[in-house]
Amino acid sequence: MHELAVCQALVEQVSDIVRQQGAVSASRLKLKVGPLSGVVAEFLLSAFPLAAAGTCAEGAELDIILAPVQVRCQTCGAMTDAQPNRLLCGSCGDWHTQLIAGDELILESVELQLPELSEQSI
Repeated sequence: MHELAVCQALVEQVSDIVRQQGAVSASRLKLKVGPLSGVVAEFLLSAFPLAAAGTCAEGAELDIILAPVQVRCQTCGAMTDAQPNRLLCGSCGDWHTQLIAGDELILESVELQLPELSEQSI
């Protein structure tokens, strides 16, 4: 299951962000996943707690946003949604299309837990 390796890389990226921002931990991650990205969203959800265990992302909520497949027709120029296994223009039906979206795997946002300010430091 390569989704575990993907989640381990995700946790490394989040750990860098937590460190750079001076935060304590991450509480929520938003990940945009396209159907052509090569990963299965359900497997990511099950692998994430394993990859995050013992890290600053442990206990963080992983929200997955499913991205649509979109193509641009090279014949009529239309940008339309398409099916992952049928990259046809939704306007004219031509198969001469260019993939615009649907293969992404992007960390969109990270919610951080900041350290509590003590009265002495105010």
